[in-house]
Amino acid sequence: MYGISLITGDGVGPELADSGVAILDTISDCTDVKFDITQLVAGDTALKDMGTALPADTLDNIKKSDACLKAPVGESAADVIVHLRRVLDLYANIRPARSYPGVACLREDIDMVIVRENTEDLYTGMEFQIDDAAIALRIISKSASHRIAKKAFEMAKQRDMMKKVTCVHKSNVMRVSDGLFRRTCDEVAKQYADVILEHMYVDACAMNLIRQPEQFDVILTTNLFGDILSDESSQVVGGLGIAPAANIGDNFALFEPVHGAAFDIAGRNMVNPVSFILSIRMMLEWLGMTKSDTRCIRIANILEGVIADTIQSGNVTHDLGGNQGTKEFTNVIVNTFKDYYPSDVTDVT
Repeated sequence: MYGISLITGDGVGPELADSGVAILDTISDCTDVKFDITQLVAGDTALKDMGTALPADTLDNIKKSDACLKAPVGESAADVIVHLRRVLDLYANIRPARSYPGVACLREDIDMVIVRENTEDLYTGMEFQIDDAAIALRIISKSASHRIAKKAFEMAKQRDMMKKVTCVHKSNVMRVSDGLFRRTCDEVAKQYADVILEHMYVDACAMNLIRQPEQFDVILTTNLFGDILSDESSQVVGGLGIAPAANIGDNFALFEPVHGAAFDIAGRNMVNPVSFILSIRMMLEWLGMTKSDTRCIRIANILEGVIADTIQSGNVTHDLGGNQGTKEFTNVIVNTFKDYYPSDVTDVT
């Protein structure tokens, strides 16, 4: 039994949370992997009702769980996810970008992952103003650079792809901060003779993500650059609606879709749940690896196959060119999964 904390979020968040619960309940009913889900509040609603975007009880429950799923939150997102990344030391932001048949994208052979340092850079929020000048401190440490580089090389080593790490920075301009990041990456690379290392300036990487996205395997970069490039890579393969993310530390991980709360379509049964379901797939894979549970890895692979087959069938939500609502699409995934593991599972209502 795995304890899963689930932040239900704002806007379309509760609809995605319902979709996620349906998927996890289906897995629990159809397989011998079971989940105990604790739904938690955080975000704009929590701030309005409780005076804080991340209540202490929510944080305590997250810490007690085996893993956390987070639906999108609204304007208070920084007070939720940025704080969680720091307090739980979730130093690796993992953003896969894969082209799925049936989704309009630049190429059909894209399969990359961006490994982004998640705890420092300009996102520490160390800003101040002197007279008419606003100043932000950019922190790049060797220790944080070393551990994120190691994570990227380990991923490249394990992936059945090119086994290549592209270290992205701007060391020709930011010679001290990005220079340190680059040198640290070079040091780590010496431990991985079977992994190719290349360096690329961030502006060239942004261009090549459009021009030749198939050349990338694992992109390793700093926090700010990774935030921007990962959204670009998502659009290259079809948009944020199919973009999952993981925030991983040494002992805990949080998984989330990367899009926002989309208040304009909240409550209208329109939001695409693929990114959230793919985040669940990433969670299953992480549980399988960290808990040495091959069942979870197998289920993760099956779930991704179900998603890919469903997308290719065209039985998808409006943003992907179909006519399914959020609940209806979720039920398609549930019923297709049941074809692998027959059971009595009630549709989402």
